Amino acid sequence: MSRGCEVVVEGPGRHRLAPHTPAAPGAGEVRIRVHAVGICGSDREVYRGNRPEGYVRYPVVPGHEWSGTVEAVGADVPGALVGRKVVGEGFRACQVCDRCHAGETTLCTAGYEETGFTRPGAMAPTLTLPARLLHVLPDGADLTAAALLEPAACVAAAALKAGVRPGERVAVVGTGTLGMLAVQFLSAVSPAELLVVGTDPGRAALAVDFGATGFRTWDEEPPGGFDVVIEAAGSASAARTAASLLRRGGRLVLTGIPAPGAEGLDPTDLVVRQLEVHTVFGAPPAAWAHAVRVFAAGLLTPLPLITHELPLHEFPDAIELVGSGSPKVGKVLLRP
Repeated sequence: MSRGCEVVVEGPGRHRLAPHTPAAPGAGEVRIRVHAVGICGSDREVYRGNRPEGYVRYPVVPGHEWSGTVEAVGADVPGALVGRKVVGEGFRACQVCDRCHAGETTLCTAGYEETGFTRPGAMAPTLTLPARLLHVLPDGADLTAAALLEPAACVAAAALKAGVRPGERVAVVGTGTLGMLAVQFLSAVSPAELLVVGTDPGRAALAVDFGATGFRTWDEEPPGGFDVVIEAAGSASAARTAASLLRRGGRLVLTGIPAPGAEGLDPTDLVVRQLEVHTVFGAPPAAWAHAVRVFAAGLLTPLPLITHELPLHEFPDAIELVGSGSPKVGKVLLRP
């Protein structure tokens, strides 16, 4: 049975549209009818061939940010899942190592496996994956907005590591999808101040709508003394900029992944000011559960971040949009 086409990246710079054959779910698996799939910088890395070795396996169907509806279940999976709106974790952790048992599935010692990078992803009409990776959404959930729950889960991981308490002074460095989602998570904690630092002053109004109390561009001298800073820019100097905003003993969470050779943090500064530094790469189950809960409660509204929705066959155009650097391009979605 073939229904529609899927995107297959054969290798760096090479892709094709191939007939899609839905995979029957095996024991413990479900098949999802994909509603929408988001594109981020890591998908562009897969296409351009500059994703780090070991973090992609060609040929591959990309797509790790997705939303959809369960259309079939395999043995040992509750039939009640059929028809439910869902999102799903990307990391295919082993579930038996010590890190997995600790809930840190993104640190699985069995090695890296992730949907859309080393396993078939969601740039296809359907996606088959283990049911244990699913997070069920409310029946009335907007599946287009829900396609952003994967980056939201990564931001949720950062927010949980930051441990922001009401009344603290908080800053976000970066105004892309991760940065704007971070503003929403942090504003829900009622900080005394929530400053956003970015390159595009056109994002100031949206940041304020999401709960920011102030906005500064990189060339403006921002105030210091913040309790917590979440860095979501991934630029060469973003980590240093973020650290400079902190008070002594402040907490820094890095979520952006800069290009190789980026300027690093000053270890002397870290020690002398006793800064607490955390990093995020992907999202463990607890962060996913937090993101879905906040979304279901109406405290997370990703829809305004979406600027483009394209059909699946326009994959190359979508990749170019994501890499254009245009302030008019926010989140780009593909619709199978």
